[in-house]
Amino acid sequence: DKSLSKGIAYPTSVSVNNIVCHYAPSENDATSQQTLKNGDVVRVQLGAHIDGYAAVAGGTIVIGSSAESPVTGKTADAIAAAHYAAEAIQRLIKPGNKNMAVTDKVQKIASAFGCKPIENMLCHEQKQNDLDGEKQIILNPAPENRSTFATCEFAPYEVYLIDVFITSGEGRTKKSELRTNIYKKTGTSYQLKMKSARATFSDISKSYGTFPFTIRSCEDERQTRMGLIECTKMGVVQAFDIQEEKPSESVAQVTFTALVTPNGVERITQGVAFDSKVIKTEKKIEDAEIRQLLETSTKIKKKPAAKPAAAATA
Repeated sequence: DKSLSKGIAYPTSVSVNNIVCHYAPSENDATSQQTLKNGDVVRVQLGAHIDGYAAVAGGTIVIGSSAESPVTGKTADAIAAAHYAAEAIQRLIKPGNKNMAVTDKVQKIASAFGCKPIENMLCHEQKQNDLDGEKQIILNPAPENRSTFATCEFAPYEVYLIDVFITSGEGRTKKSELRTNIYKKTGTSYQLKMKSARATFSDISKSYGTFPFTIRSCEDERQTRMGLIECTKMGVVQAFDIQEEKPSESVAQVTFTALVTPNGVERITQGVAFDSKVIKTEKKIEDAEIRQLLETSTKIKKKPAAKPAAAATA
């Protein structure tokens, strides 16, 4: 239908090694011409929408890896942990379950591989034109957030953006010094003072709506950066700051959009397929309850078709 809006729901980001997420450099950035090499751990994320309904996917690739040249050590541990955490989440976000039960299971899975989910990263309920819905799942809350984080219950026909980030480190990342390039409107209202800020905000609203965008897609990058100064300062636009881990650690990502149905949870998007012949971890999940959970089928049971009514007798 040509009348339906369609576009980018999340701009392509390619985050390499200890750069965790949100890396989408513009042509003017010094690091935009980075050449990937064998052994690099690369996380790719992107998304699209039709009529404001978004599908987002992301995954982790190790350059040059294969069954003949498998991934081992802490990188394999992190990738395996992220994979099994995502598999568990798909089985846990069914109607009637609570978000904090997901938190507990994901932390146990990460621990089994000697890893941790990255602190305070969130999975969100998705709505039309909104990737950051009211219901949230936190996979590794900071101590001060755990007791205050809002508990919610999953319900049929909800859609969630599942964003799993697992690190071989302590779970804490820091803001990178690399320049931020991804932004989105917040929904906050404020009468902007600067002409450049008002023009930038108007362009964002017309071109990207409420979805994240990257400065490299803007017509005038310099003018946009100037306008964003007041927009971000006053909270009408959110900056997706680039996060980084220690260079000695490995980070893995699995991101997908999930639809909760009365009979199960369906992945709307698929990322990078997990291959145990390529990802060779020496660790495994020992917890019997989690092993049983992961063995359950994710196939959605369809209701049998209604039988035609018997023909009326004369």
